Amino acid sequence: MIVVKKWYFLLVCFPCFGFSQSSDLGNWLIYFGNKPINTKWNWHSELQYRNYNAIGDLEQLLLRTGVGYNLTEGNNNLHLGYAYIRSENYIASSDEKVTLNEHRIYQQFITRQKIERVLVQHRYRFEQRFIEDDFRVRFRYFLSLSIPLNHKEMIDKTFYLSTYNEVFLNTENTIFDRNRVYVGLGFNVSKKMRFELGYMNQLLNQNQRDQLNLISFINF
Repeated sequence: MIVVKKWYFLLVCFPCFGFSQSSDLGNWLIYFGNKPINTKWNWHSELQYRNYNAIGDLEQLLLRTGVGYNLTEGNNNLHLGYAYIRSENYIASSDEKVTLNEHRIYQQFITRQKIERVLVQHRYRFEQRFIEDDFRVRFRYFLSLSIPLNHKEMIDKTFYLSTYNEVFLNTENTIFDRNRVYVGLGFNVSKKMRFELGYMNQLLNQNQRDQLNLISFINF
């Protein structure tokens, strides 16, 4: 059964809300970091701490890192990486959880273009997922648009509109995994930091909880 769920607000700060353990509104604390090694090579780091509630009821911990290579200066990036994911899933009609550990290897290609003042990004990602004793393969396609609002270019202190769509496809059994559609408002502090506040609608094959999410983008 396909279920539509509405996700999440993105903001970089810790929430000051007092939800109970039984609340359906949780949060994701997300950090992205990118550091150029030289003009060709770069290093990516990522941390996602996902809670069922505002804080304290772990749903998933994701650690991701990888190395990228620019085919052209600042664009057309090939990337090889690894991720560790610890998931704590509730057993149906129970307060008990089951823990799953996943090791993930992934390859991706990112390309960017500019159409007038609109910044366009395509990301193609291929994942090999080792979940306990199970092995799965998944493909993801991500398309994003960023539109500066108070400046013609994405310079310092620019507010911008951000939107994206990402589809997840399995290579076996049920091919469709999920689809995410997002729209938000962002603030580009500098070349090294930006924040976003936004809303996501997710279409998936299993129930998921609504989420309050917190995110930061850092470039060293």
